[in-house]
Amino acid sequence: MAQFTYRDVRSDRDLSVAPPRHWWDWIFRLRIEEFLALVFFAPMVYLTLKAFFFYYSQGIYYRKFVGDVERACAVVIVAALAIWIAKYRPRWTVLRDALPFAYCVAIYTNLHDTIHFANPHDIHNALIAFDGWLFGVQPCIWAQQFVRPWLTEILSLCYMSFFIWSPLVASVLYFRKRKTEFRYTMASVILCFYFGYILYVLFPAVPPRIMLQHQLTAQFNGTPIADAALKVVNTLPGDSRAAFPSLHAAITLLSVLFAWKYLRTLFWVILPFCVGLWVSTIYLCHHYFLDLVAGFILGILAFVYGPRIEAWWQSRRPVGP
Repeated sequence: MAQFTYRDVRSDRDLSVAPPRHWWDWIFRLRIEEFLALVFFAPMVYLTLKAFFFYYSQGIYYRKFVGDVERACAVVIVAALAIWIAKYRPRWTVLRDALPFAYCVAIYTNLHDTIHFANPHDIHNALIAFDGWLFGVQPCIWAQQFVRPWLTEILSLCYMSFFIWSPLVASVLYFRKRKTEFRYTMASVILCFYFGYILYVLFPAVPPRIMLQHQLTAQFNGTPIADAALKVVNTLPGDSRAAFPSLHAAITLLSVLFAWKYLRTLFWVILPFCVGLWVSTIYLCHHYFLDLVAGFILGILAFVYGPRIEAWWQSRRPVGP
């Protein structure tokens, strides 16, 4: 009978065991982020098509939802390519290491646009009430007094840097051949994203730039970077629900924590941009204060438990054929 080898991460030894006898044992042949991509892919496609055909049936054409459909098709093509690479080009490990993050971002973008089609029970009024109770004023409205074109440009740049820092930290670890630290970082970031998606659907909330727009007196456009940032985040007011928790806060905090733990010099390089990003979420009216608190908690939990979950998953993954 053929034998399979499992890696005991605590003793760093290969253990020979019998072949998997249950169908779920084969799940562990995947990396955890690949498994999560499969789990979230079907709901993402369903919600994307539901949103597209909802507007199409009304004779309304929105380029954003067409883009969502195109993105879902692209994920299918890339996933098929990844399966081919895994089977016939197993030495092309860099692609297998990088592609799950691309899947994660694609799913994030599509779910961001279609949350309302999954759960119409919004909580933004509760978030507004909490911020008002805690501060006596809405933080986004209070911050209007500090709005200046030059500051808007800087903070818009920080906000747009969201997708840079976690891949940067992971890439530096990867090319320094610190594979274990790379896996812990990448797995934790992607776990954080997917748990954030679940919370988006459970607690849909329209961001303050839409809910409080009648109270906003300052303008966040008219300069190149700010205009580009607004174009990136622009979605239909009726369908933008990705406020709680703030994944911008969660993922950047996670990047900062892993940089502090593994790459101390890089930590000092990215810290000012990440702090600027956290400030920008309130300044640019993208998030409520409670969104940030929830995001920071999610990031800390991912930092503490992400590596443990990855180590457990790896301990169950067969290394043999």
